Amino acid sequence: MDEHPGPAPPRPRRAAAFGFIFATALMNAISFGIMIPILPNLIKQFVGGDTASASEWNVLFATTWGAMQFLCGPVLGMLSDRFGRRPVMLISIFGLFADFLFMAFAPSLAWLYVGRILNGLTASSFSTANAYVADITPPDRRARNFGILGSAFGFGFMIGPILGGVLGEISLRLPFMVAAGLCLVNWLYGWAVLPESLPPERRSRAVAWRSANPLGALTFLRENGHLLGLASVIFLFQLSQTVLPNIFVLYTGYRYGWTPGVLGLTFMASGASMILVQMFLVGPVVKRVGERGSVLLGAASGAIGFLIYALAPTGFLYLTGIPVFAMAGFLQPGLLGLMTRRVGPRHQGQLQGAIQSLQGIASIIGPSLFGLTFAWSIRHQASVHLPGLAVLAAAALLTLAFMLSLRVARPVQAAPAMAV
Repeated sequence: MDEHPGPAPPRPRRAAAFGFIFATALMNAISFGIMIPILPNLIKQFVGGDTASASEWNVLFATTWGAMQFLCGPVLGMLSDRFGRRPVMLISIFGLFADFLFMAFAPSLAWLYVGRILNGLTASSFSTANAYVADITPPDRRARNFGILGSAFGFGFMIGPILGGVLGEISLRLPFMVAAGLCLVNWLYGWAVLPESLPPERRSRAVAWRSANPLGALTFLRENGHLLGLASVIFLFQLSQTVLPNIFVLYTGYRYGWTPGVLGLTFMASGASMILVQMFLVGPVVKRVGERGSVLLGAASGAIGFLIYALAPTGFLYLTGIPVFAMAGFLQPGLLGLMTRRVGPRHQGQLQGAIQSLQGIASIIGPSLFGLTFAWSIRHQASVHLPGLAVLAAAALLTLAFMLSLRVARPVQAAPAMAV
């Protein structure tokens, strides 16, 4: 007698792996990179071609985005500890998709502003990706994988601006449409393919809403494993890194007369240098000099690179700073490796949310610090003649980060799982 077959066994769930999150971060970085050479010029178009005025509007846009990150980062980090990394990642990517649509069809600066608010409310893709890496990677290999994940941003920095520059020659709106399309593809990939990295038994049992705010995030950093000193270093690093996104296009156009095509080639060289450092050199360097040595090397190289960028009288000399500055890529993987060792698996999202909140503070302060400094320096060019003044300030911040790292960047054993 024929036997009726029973129901088909459930298909085995995909195991979380580094390749999945790298693909997600790569697509996200490319979509972000597309807008880098275009958004300042779109703002400049709205203000009638006034470079200084465009810089000031860019300050407002970036500051608002940073404020949203500051307020929402801790909430999204805790939600990823409670419900998993995958849903938070999907929310973030969809927010970026909506932001690019706003920018693609914005009839005024006000519409551009709404898009940046929406993106700031949901932007947590890289911090959630870092928590994902911490979930699936042994502590002694985290710095290496954080470096490789950071190279995804390098790929985005290399490919995205070139694509944006080429498309921008056709229309300043076209790059945003393409970026929105990439984000939609990324969201569909995440929904259909990306597995969860945090199993239910390792998740927080509840969201501590009283701590899901910037003050709670700072308290968490102070009270857990002496994180505050390392957090101060990462904040100085994050603040220094806001200088180029805020003034690079306007600064190089003003000082060297660079066109979108030259900007695209410069982004390609910078991205290739970042990829080389983060994908191929972070692992061997950390293995040889340790996470602390990686932090010190990154801070020193970044400070010297910024110094070259600030003082170079010609575009060619500016380009010689690219390989030096690329070695700043050693700093963050080393820091993240040290910081993730100090908390257990149920708090990796909270840690990354707190770091994202610091990024938000940096994004609030940075545009005013650097954008207004740049605007002031070119308005007083006749008396001061120092258009690189804002970049000099960034070099000073990384010098301070190096000095602080000498004291606080001490290796520790990985923390055990923490009870909730």
